[in-house]
Amino acid sequence: MQPNEPTELALSPLTPAYDSILELTPYQTGKPVEELSREYGVFNVVKLASNENPIGCSPQVTLAITEQLGKLARYPDGNGHYLKQALSDFTDINIECITLGNGSNDLLDILARAFVSADDVVVYSQYCFIVYPMVTRMQGATGVEVPAHRFGHNLDAMRQAVDDNPNTKMVFIANPNNPTGTQLQHKELHKFVASIPSSVLVVLDEAYIEYSPESNNCVLLDEFDNVVIVRTFSKAYGLAGLRIGYALSSAAVAELLNRIRQPFNVSRIGLAGAVAALGDQYFIEKTRNTNQEQMHWLEKQFDALGLAFIKSYANFIMVEIQVEMEDITAISIYQALLEQGVIVRPLAGYGLPNWLRITVGIAEDNLRLIDTLRSILTND
Repeated sequence: MQPNEPTELALSPLTPAYDSILELTPYQTGKPVEELSREYGVFNVVKLASNENPIGCSPQVTLAITEQLGKLARYPDGNGHYLKQALSDFTDINIECITLGNGSNDLLDILARAFVSADDVVVYSQYCFIVYPMVTRMQGATGVEVPAHRFGHNLDAMRQAVDDNPNTKMVFIANPNNPTGTQLQHKELHKFVASIPSSVLVVLDEAYIEYSPESNNCVLLDEFDNVVIVRTFSKAYGLAGLRIGYALSSAAVAELLNRIRQPFNVSRIGLAGAVAALGDQYFIEKTRNTNQEQMHWLEKQFDALGLAFIKSYANFIMVEIQVEMEDITAISIYQALLEQGVIVRPLAGYGLPNWLRITVGIAEDNLRLIDTLRSILTND
């Protein structure tokens, strides 16, 4: 979704609830491997566009899913008791304070529907995850985008935006941030939350927390009832195809979220897979170590190619394409990589037309990326 590019809709006697919905375009996902193969006839494709886990998922997940295949005619546990219990044990958060979602995006939508109305203001940062302005407009609310500081959140400016807009109902903060990879320290976040009125909900999106566990902010929930932490199994756990996320909050907030959460919003297979994934922290450690090792290697390669990048605390890295050749741009590099079977993510829709976001892959995939990128830049 590119929030500044309204789409043309066919004339219809039906009108949306809010005019702001007309400003939305469908969310643009990373280009699927199958689509690239159809378009260019390339079958040895490397996808480094959607921040998926290149290792896959834990073998324990595969086993857990297999055990559910004979039960697919039965609805899943709509309350997700066993996954909630596993999450409670893992996070040391009471089970009544956990809400499950069809991926973390589902929970972001549920939060907006539960707390935001057309009269409200939602505050988020420049270069934020594009779903934040999307759910804001879906509610007919007013979004206030605060200029970033060094591509990351400027918490002082965000606090001022809350003060300047008395109708502020929600603040979105991603930590680490997508797409920039920047990270806030716990003491910064604590100071920010402490300065915000208790009537304003602060949503901390920790989709990439497993890659930077030292930024864990669960302790904020012990002190502040207006904090919600949203996480996902789609990234480090390798379950993007199962669509499972969870929110940690006060029991009062969770109770409201569960009032409007769709019944059975997490599948039987998803519930079983997530429990198994959570139980294999050795796999997460392996994932994190591989990511760190390959991230360092990529940084050295970008330095050698003369390409600037932003230090990332997640499993992707944002690279600037500024080359002294008129025909070399971020979008031209993106297109050239596509034609050779390497998928990355252009960031023009985020207001970053000179940048590409590249998922950190396994060594073989990263080598393919760098060799292909070098040949494009040198016209070899």
